[in-house]
Amino acid sequence: MDFQVIKDSINSSPAFVLDADAITKALTGLASLREQCGVQVLYALKALPLSSVLELAKPFVDGYSVSSLFEARLAYEHLLDAGSIHLTTPGIRQEEWQDLKRYSTHISFNSFSQYQRFADKDITGLSLGLRINPKQSFLDDERFDPCRPNSKLGVSIDELWQSADFERLKGLHIHNVFSVTDYKPLLETIAKLRKYFGKDLAKLEWLNLGGGYLFERIKDHQPFVSAINQLRADYQLEIYIEPGKGIVGHAGHLVTTVIDSFVSDGKTIAIVDTSVNHNPEVFEYQRQPLLHEHDAKGRYSALLAGCTCLAGDVFGEYRFNQPLKIGDKLVFKEVGAYSLIKANRFNGYPLPDIYLHQDKYLKAIKQDSFQDYRRQWQAN
Repeated sequence: MDFQVIKDSINSSPAFVLDADAITKALTGLASLREQCGVQVLYALKALPLSSVLELAKPFVDGYSVSSLFEARLAYEHLLDAGSIHLTTPGIRQEEWQDLKRYSTHISFNSFSQYQRFADKDITGLSLGLRINPKQSFLDDERFDPCRPNSKLGVSIDELWQSADFERLKGLHIHNVFSVTDYKPLLETIAKLRKYFGKDLAKLEWLNLGGGYLFERIKDHQPFVSAINQLRADYQLEIYIEPGKGIVGHAGHLVTTVIDSFVSDGKTIAIVDTSVNHNPEVFEYQRQPLLHEHDAKGRYSALLAGCTCLAGDVFGEYRFNQPLKIGDKLVFKEVGAYSLIKANRFNGYPLPDIYLHQDKYLKAIKQDSFQDYRRQWQAN
């Protein structure tokens, strides 16, 4: 994607630009993996449930992965029975159970308690499993770690080994990594499953290995292909994966404009017309996003700060070859996952306009308006 062309072509700011060609490239790579080992690919809606993304993914995937009633219904309406919908969530509400059954094809219960409350309630047509916690941590930051101490995510593998009824269960679900760029955690997790459950795995119909792997950034896929082929050969299992960020993370970019500049305690502050509230993980995890215009050797530095009154609305310090001026456009790169889905209108600032870039053409597909803001806060 030519970011200069994008900046010149967009009149509105801030703007979220979705690179359809990059998404298609990622999906094509996953389709190649499916051809090599028969793995089933589910797109995880939690990364970005934009309708354009769901339609782009639909020809390449075997279904969608969801974590709530709204996600399940959205997936159902897009798929129209053309694929499977796999649900796992800690938060199943009693009053939503009938609708969850209607929209889902597979449900992995998060706990034995959840399983006991819902598994016997007219489950015709549903394939039921359990999410398990393999008790293997591959992350240093507990905020991302599904296997952190006192985890709320899944049944402990030790508890499952002692009391699981593999005659009734149809599958197991695992998700214990985040933004991984090699297959070592996957291979170690599979090895632990084999060690604990052995031939009992053959009593199941499927195994969902979850998401968290950035497939496009992994050069050698042979370990993955071999592991999946071996699992299928040994236990006759359907194997599922749930990429989300691995499909859209690198394909979304946030265009913003400098609207003020001044010096504070010796540093140049550049105020932009977006906010960390449009990319909340910047604030949540103190993560500095990539900036297209940043040059580590640039002579001029500026602290980029958002336009809200939140003191911590700061993206970070960047370097430039020229001093920033009011009106300059900048691009935060690779913020396609967990940005729009978490974005909010704090201080009443609208959400970014959304553009789809496909086959060198740029199309405006959604604009946030005052009516949207008022509708959000208007009482019934």
